[in-house]
Amino acid sequence: MSQPASAASAKVRPRDWAPRIWEGCDLFAWLRLLARNRFAVHPQYLYIAGVVSTVSIGHTVLRWLQEARFGRHIRRTRIEHPPLFILGHWRAGTTLLHELLIQDPQHNCPNTYQCFVPNHFLLTEQLGKRYLKFLMPDRRPMDNMAAGWDLPQEDEFALCMLGQPSPYLDIAFPNRPSVDPGSLDLSGLSPGQLRSWKRTFYRFLQMLTYKDPRRLVLKSPPHSARIPILLEMFPKAKFIHIVRNPYVVYPSTINLWKSLYRKHGLQTPNFRGLEEKVFSTFTFLYEKLEAGKQLIPPRQFYELRYEDLIEDMPREMARLYEALDLPGFEAAEPQIEAYAQRTADYATNRYELSPAQIQEITRRWGEVIRRYDYPILPPTSAGERMPTTTRRKPVSV
Repeated sequence: MSQPASAASAKVRPRDWAPRIWEGCDLFAWLRLLARNRFAVHPQYLYIAGVVSTVSIGHTVLRWLQEARFGRHIRRTRIEHPPLFILGHWRAGTTLLHELLIQDPQHNCPNTYQCFVPNHFLLTEQLGKRYLKFLMPDRRPMDNMAAGWDLPQEDEFALCMLGQPSPYLDIAFPNRPSVDPGSLDLSGLSPGQLRSWKRTFYRFLQMLTYKDPRRLVLKSPPHSARIPILLEMFPKAKFIHIVRNPYVVYPSTINLWKSLYRKHGLQTPNFRGLEEKVFSTFTFLYEKLEAGKQLIPPRQFYELRYEDLIEDMPREMARLYEALDLPGFEAAEPQIEAYAQRTADYATNRYELSPAQIQEITRRWGEVIRRYDYPILPPTSAGERMPTTTRRKPVSV
């Protein structure tokens, strides 16, 4: 007997509900976040604050238990392989590159469970992923890419859950001023805060390495502005910068922040100042990236364009491996080709820009657009699909 169309569609409809990010905080990180934002939770979100307050106590107790069980082993763990850091603005293709690099059996990365439950994943990951699978949506809200506890994730979220300064903390209270200005490049941290940030970040990587000693591949857009500090911590680390057409990045980034504010905010967002935030952050990030990459030793930095990568993933990954002297591409190539085939039908979101938006993007970001050989769009192209540009030879330093 055939099912009604509505019943059939209900079976395949992806889950789009997910717990708030902050449900991974320990009690101290959560109370500090609330206090610094003057407890400005909107009434309709008070129940979420109650849930986070309750589970944060559990995270704190489990963190103490993990420390008792694994603390000595974590402290003794050495990070033998210099990490690979993926750099790039939000929505520039960093997630795609992350997933491609972990097709290599030599590589490891922090997954979603480890980044959202960093206080005790060594103790609880196996059980957590088995019994909390229902909490994870099938797709990411901003771009329809697959989501799951085992998929690669940004280590910046782990730093948030561990109570460190981060621009991502602004997601919780989107209508309030930033609680950590200067956290994008860490220049706004006091000496004590910076020492704590380094110590916490290194310990998180030690936990990941204790669980799996392979080379770590780390992806977080804020790292693009932190190259001097990352080099200080890991002098032999390698850095890969992926860039995408800024005329596409602008509306996609607006959509990203709107989606995160709606899904994970504790206030109903008004989005005031969002456009200016995107414009100014992009400029700041690329200024820091341009200055930082001059400090990186030869054969430790590589740039590529998203448009070239999606055109031929195996070819561009082969170039990347060669430029950075990364071994083992022959072993990784079959998995990379299989990934490219699996994702061949993936459709990116389509956005339309107004003439005023095109003019402003060109005015504010024109230097970066020209630096990476993207064409300057005339305002008359408003409403058209963003162009695919010709390939440019990637740059290695």
